[in-house]
Amino acid sequence: MNAPAGQLNPANLALSRKEDFKAFVDAPRRTQPATLSRDELQALDAKEQAAYNRARREWHANVGPIRTPQLALLHEDLWDIVDSNLQDGDKAKGAVAVDAFPGLGKTTAVLAFARAFHRREIAEHGEFTAQGHERWPVCRVGLTGNTGMKDLNRAMLEFFGHPGRQTSTVAQLGLQALDCVLSCEVRVLILDDLHFLKWRKTSGIEVSNHLKWIANEFPVTLLKVGVGLADKGLFSEGEAVGETVLAQTGRRTTRLDMPPFTIDTDLGRHHWRQLLLALEQRIVLTDKYPGMLADYLSDYLFARSTGHIGSLMTLINRGCQRAQRTGTERLTRDLLDRVRNDEAAEHARRELECALQSGKATSRPRKARATRR
Repeated sequence: MNAPAGQLNPANLALSRKEDFKAFVDAPRRTQPATLSRDELQALDAKEQAAYNRARREWHANVGPIRTPQLALLHEDLWDIVDSNLQDGDKAKGAVAVDAFPGLGKTTAVLAFARAFHRREIAEHGEFTAQGHERWPVCRVGLTGNTGMKDLNRAMLEFFGHPGRQTSTVAQLGLQALDCVLSCEVRVLILDDLHFLKWRKTSGIEVSNHLKWIANEFPVTLLKVGVGLADKGLFSEGEAVGETVLAQTGRRTTRLDMPPFTIDTDLGRHHWRQLLLALEQRIVLTDKYPGMLADYLSDYLFARSTGHIGSLMTLINRGCQRAQRTGTERLTRDLLDRVRNDEAAEHARRELECALQSGKATSRPRKARATRR
């Protein structure tokens, strides 16, 4: 049995279950701990200091999402597509595929949209349908590398806690999933980690056909999230075996992406600086100061993250944990040099770091460089 939403631990949620998803959607915005001075920090007794440090650990581990230009643009496109999918049930609705490299925040951005959409639908239509069923505007399913039709249907039923998910046949599971979607008036069906499917294998083609059936029969917007979906054949058209069967998917699906930050234009450098300034405001360290990230660590942080927001957030989170634990209470290059980041970022860092250190490239916009002179 799942605990009531109010009793769920935010760190122990599985968004593939409706109670946990509701807890995620209804969770209040986290309150940022106050930034204490050294004297104020030392004035706390042991119990107060432990509570304060725990609050800071949890805060730094959950900073975000930050409304970057990439996230804002993705959300605008998603609202356009989902709000335009108000066709009657006899018409197939357009699908969306958020296709981007790892570490760019696509799942975070999609979940932020899902939360906003869920809240809007509940506010407009209420928590229950006209037939008295619970209203679930969003259903989120995570896929695995061996997902077939039965697994996909069962995962949808797992979200709703349907009792028949363990004993029904493939056909029965599909009809039960349809019944749940219709009864709960689901409007957005999120399929996360779609790249785990082997599209050109039998199971992948079966699931592709099954997704077409869902698009035709379910009154939902399919929102697919994955890495390299175009390369894997999701949008393919042609005569080769395994491609013609996917052609209809390409015609009905709008591909959206989440590009990394770049510093080859002044606009790109401006966007990077705005991100660092936003992060500065969210850091709760006693000795932080204006410009700590945006002025003094801008090039360094870009090299360490290569413009991938996921890698940047990991580095900042771990750096804040170390700065707090060691009593440094600020982020410096020396401290961050001792913090390990994800392997992809560390591997790509060296060449970019050389260019930044030699002056061949910079992450700081012209106006910021002129101000610092």
